[in-house]
This record gives sequence, C-alpha cells and structure tokens, in this order.
Amino acid sequence: MTSHTARMKNPAMVLPDAMKGIQSIYKAMYQGGVPHRILELVHLRASQINGCSACVFAGVTGAKKAGETDERLHAVAAWREAPFFDEEERAALELTEAATRIADRSGQAVPDAVWDAAADHFNEEQLSAIILMIGLTNFFNRINATVQEPAGATWS
Repeated sequence: MTSHTARMKNPAMVLPDAMKGIQSIYKAMYQGGVPHRILELVHLRASQINGCSACVFAGVTGAKKAGETDERLHAVAAWREAPFFDEEERAALELTEAATRIADRSGQAVPDAVWDAAADHFNEEQLSAIILMIGLTNFFNRINATVQEPAGATWS
C-alpha cells in the first residue's frame, strides 16, 4: 500500500526557475488555437494511460472547468467505443495515445495514419499545442509517479 503523502515537494516547485519555464510553455500552448476542452481531453487521456492519479484528478477538474460533462469524462478511457466524441477529438486522442505509448511500437512511434488524421483536423500551430500538451502531461506524469504525488494534492 502506498502513502497518500508525496515523497517530496514537486521538483518544479523546489526549483522555481523550472516552473517559470513550464508556465511559459503552458501560456504558448493555450494560445495555439486548440479548443481548451480538447487540450484537457488530451491531458486526461495521457494521464490515464500512465496511471498518474494526481494528473487524472487534475485533468477531470480542468476538463469540467472547460465545460466537459461527466458523461464524456467517464468515457475518455474508452473513446473509440463511445459515441460522445467528434472526429477532431478522436484524432487528438489517437495522437495522444500513439505519442504516449511510444515504447509499444517497433518502428514508427506515431504511425503516418495517426499523424495524417490529426493533420486533417489541425493546422501546424494547433498540432504544436497538442504535441506540447502530450509532452508536458507525460513529463508531469513521470514526476508525479516518482515523488508519489497523491490525487487532489495542491502545490504550495
């Protein structure tokens, strides 16, 4: 059984210059022209794949603030089978899964078909925002797993 207390403060809080850089990336990402709700779905799906309870908790909270419904949030893990997501959202979620599960494939980590589907729905600026969200989410998932950040924790 794991403790419900982190091993240490989040490293991004211990090293304040790190947080400044991260905040700059987030600011740029949210100005990339992707609807906020899609970025939140991307964050939530990557966090589910990686089993990061702190980020899943934060992802659901952020998605609800962006207007997501409980019905859709409950279905994110099974988005392929759920009728609640449009083609644009599906393309973003599929890109998220491929880019998060890069070790699951030999050869091309993100297959051309996955990339092409995303590129059919998003321009280069929007793709950049989605890719940054995937990367930052995976970054924080790994930090949180290492320090055992509990779900619902607040940084202070």
